[in-house]
Amino acid sequence: MTTSPETSGLNYTVLRGLIDDANQLPLADRITLFKGLVPRTASELTEREFAGLMQELLLIGERLYEALGRPGEGRLTREVPGERDLEGR
Repeated sequence: MTTSPETSGLNYTVLRGLIDDANQLPLADRITLFKGLVPRTASELTEREFAGLMQELLLIGERLYEALGRPGEGRLTREVPGERDLEGR
């Protein structure tokens, strides 16, 4: 997880624990958990904000697959922009 002014108030210790616990679950359970968070999350965002969140998640996946396909090359050789690139950090 990266930090930015928008996320500086988050409780990273608690979040990291939740993420670590969730990552111990089998894939099917993690997918169900992921899907289970969508309705409440979507209800607290506008449609545009939710679409932006889904785009961010897609970008994270694209970035991961690109990195896996280019082991050892580092961030500077990647073509898919990361969060830092998009935020200008």
